[in-house]
Amino acid sequence: MPPKPPRRAGAARTQRHSPDGGSAPPAAPRLEVGEADFVVLCDALKVSESVREKAWKTYESLSAADGALACNKKKKETWGVCIFIVAIDLDEVTFTFTELLKSINISVCTFFQFLKEVDVNMDTVSTKVDSTVSRLKKKYDVLFALYHKFERTCGLIYLEQPSSEISAELSSVLVLKNYWITFLLAKGKVLQVEDDLVISFQLLLCVLDYFIKLSPPAMLKEPYKSSVSAVTVNGSARTPRRGQNRSSRTAKQLDTDTKIIEILCKEHDCNLDEVKNVYFTSFIPFLNSAGIVASNGLPEVEVILKQYDELYLKNKDIDARLFLSHDETLQPDVTACSQLERTPLKNNPDEEINIMLPQTPVRAAMNNIQQLIMILNSATDKPSDTLIMYFNNCTVNPKDSILKRVESFDHIFKKKFAEAVGQGWAEIGSQVGIWRYKLGVRLYYRVMESMLKSVRQVLITSFLFSKLLNDNIFHTSLLACAVEVVMATYGRNASQSDSTSAETDLSFPWILNVFDLKAFDFYKVIESFIRAEPSLTREMIKHLEHCEHRIMESLAWQSGSPLFDLIKQSKEREGQADQPEPTSTLNTPLQHNHTAADLYLSPVKSPKKKASGPPLSATSTPDAQPAGIPQTQKPQKSTSLSLFYKKVYLLAYRRLHTLFLHLLSEHPDLEPLIWTLFQHTLQNEYELMRDRHLDQIMMCSMYGICKVKNVDLRFKIIVSAYKELCNTNQETFKRVLIREEQYDSIIVFYNLVFMQKLKTNILQYASSRPPTLSPIPHIPRSPYQFSNSPRRVPAGNNIYISPLKSPYKFSDGFQSPTKMTPRSRILVSIGESFGTSEKFQKINQMLCNSECQLKRSAEVGAAAPKPLKRLRFDIEGQDEADGSKHLPQESKFQQKLAEMTSTRTRMQKQKLNDGNDTSASEEK
Repeated sequence: MPPKPPRRAGAARTQRHSPDGGSAPPAAPRLEVGEADFVVLCDALKVSESVREKAWKTYESLSAADGALACNKKKKETWGVCIFIVAIDLDEVTFTFTELLKSINISVCTFFQFLKEVDVNMDTVSTKVDSTVSRLKKKYDVLFALYHKFERTCGLIYLEQPSSEISAELSSVLVLKNYWITFLLAKGKVLQVEDDLVISFQLLLCVLDYFIKLSPPAMLKEPYKSSVSAVTVNGSARTPRRGQNRSSRTAKQLDTDTKIIEILCKEHDCNLDEVKNVYFTSFIPFLNSAGIVASNGLPEVEVILKQYDELYLKNKDIDARLFLSHDETLQPDVTACSQLERTPLKNNPDEEINIMLPQTPVRAAMNNIQQLIMILNSATDKPSDTLIMYFNNCTVNPKDSILKRVESFDHIFKKKFAEAVGQGWAEIGSQVGIWRYKLGVRLYYRVMESMLKSVRQVLITSFLFSKLLNDNIFHTSLLACAVEVVMATYGRNASQSDSTSAETDLSFPWILNVFDLKAFDFYKVIESFIRAEPSLTREMIKHLEHCEHRIMESLAWQSGSPLFDLIKQSKEREGQADQPEPTSTLNTPLQHNHTAADLYLSPVKSPKKKASGPPLSATSTPDAQPAGIPQTQKPQKSTSLSLFYKKVYLLAYRRLHTLFLHLLSEHPDLEPLIWTLFQHTLQNEYELMRDRHLDQIMMCSMYGICKVKNVDLRFKIIVSAYKELCNTNQETFKRVLIREEQYDSIIVFYNLVFMQKLKTNILQYASSRPPTLSPIPHIPRSPYQFSNSPRRVPAGNNIYISPLKSPYKFSDGFQSPTKMTPRSRILVSIGESFGTSEKFQKINQMLCNSECQLKRSAEVGAAAPKPLKRLRFDIEGQDEADGSKHLPQESKFQQKLAEMTSTRTRMQKQKLNDGNDTSASEEK
């Protein structure tokens, strides 16, 4: 049973006496709410009366809904969560987040997970609390990644046991403490966008550079020891830091000062110019303003501790100093980490597991940036000669308008970027904005050239080619896409569930506001962009695909979107069905042979031409018509709208199928009914999507069919399962448009809007003559091929090959093996040492077993598949290197591995012979 209701203690208290001896009016009784331990917790956190009263009521309602929350083990945690929720909602936070975690003895990760569990009725956690939690999660993730990177880096810089000449005061513990707290102080004061991992790491390198120069050389490892010694000889490193005018240094001193930062940038694959920018525009001013005084070669800990404490208490969030002591409140959930899926081969739990750890967040971010810079090193900030040739061949040369557009958006982007990062970040933000836009322009011209080469092969008329190159929306979309790739590469959080305020959020769809671009127009360029730039990393392709999904599920359906005009035009076409895309095309494979011209020039008409002019080929674009057709043409079908609806249907069915498996796998007959209602709504009642989300229609369709089919499925259960899906946001079901500027929960939307609009259609599913079922969409593989994905060997039993496309360290070149190899029991790296023969023997055994099983199946079954050829690691002299022929059934992978086997065998024989010769000579 839940605890007893509030009790009052005012009657038991003695009355105060006034100074004149009379009896003063009785003081207002203090309301003591809840159990004694709850009162103690509230007192420890110094919460107000209003917070403790509402928090207790919240706890009572939660424990009534779920009795497990009232048990002794979870009671205190539940109290803490309730206090946290109420304090944020009432704007009466009197404690820091770390103080709360300490009070209820829980870690950050466990708290976030528990907060998710207690929201049983979907109305406990408000969007305001969601936003706060999202900010805390981001900050924790960045701090956790940076501290572990910092700890490992310091191990590479400092000696564990320096020589005895070093003062005991300069212990490694003291050095780490100085380093980390100075960084935290700098990060809090310099960076307004604190969850920017890349710039935070660049600032950390600045702190490392500063402290390395102040450290005695005897404490350092190479190459830092030599660099510090050289700086000391030149006399520029150990001088006092305060009050110096850095800009007045000579070029020689500046070059000496940057030697260590250059080493750090090389070690961590950071762009030197970017780190220098952070160093001189932000870090040096921070040192001067913070008043940090060097004592014994290091700043005084008390000074920086006091300043950080003030910052921490002001922000009321995470005390990151506790990372130094590996405090349990800041440790990750080990259980969750151990349950990471081991793909592609799931190990036997009884086997010894050799887990190859993935890249750290910092390393992954640096690698992505470095790869982008390597791609754009050969690109220019101006149109290439090939592009100029294309421009000159147009009926209207677009060069001037393109250059003016790029220059205009340069000013707009820098202004919007500075506004987004805030005044506290203005100086560094200006420089960062310039650099990122510059990279975006380079990528814009590079992709444009590649894209136009493919378009030129299709658009055989100069009119259409010129029309595309003079299309403002096409160029704006292409430039915005290029800049978005750069922004996302630099580590901004692009999560769909991002709920941070617009003032500091640079993630998609921020770029659409900068370029004043409609989401539907931006969608048109995404697939062509990916196909035109084969060097995009897997992460960037996935990010653009995620942007495309965001557009299809909600952004393209906002009021003012050109999508609604296209749908209206499609309804007005004579002789056409009243639908944007016929259902007959649902079960046909989605074609990906369209170009940017097909989407941006659709629907398009040729200009009036004289009889002597060359006719327009019917194959030039799907929407183009021959010039000889009379002018009384029917309105043409829009390729962009048709493709958009096909993709929306695919996304909608995938989402529905995933949710259906979670909830209704025991009722497989309901899925086609739900899909038919869902598809009917998107096709015929598309106005319901205006300013709403695709998943809202999906959940309402599922609930409506279950209701009419008498299947007990409550909305609360649907929403609970929906929360567990990837890329979902609680606002999707907590804040749904009911009517103009009025929002409510999804159940209210269902009753007042969805059901009222579709009641007749829904009731038909309970009749003896239900509506005709919509075809299930053909689910293709993603059109975006990831070259880094492990591919399964056709002849193998869970054997995969993964190309070495993303090196672990770019500075070592592309021959170094990546740490992103499959987490399997057997790992073989082609191009490196072959290791022991047991690995290959085990692979052979697995393949032999697979072949034997197929042969046994052939003996039993009539139409068994043909046995697959095994990888012949153990057969000598049967590869192309030895002049033998490969069987036509063999895959290229099998042929390649057979060639490798022969090479390996010869190497092993040669090594064995050399060993025998050596042994024989020693015996002599």
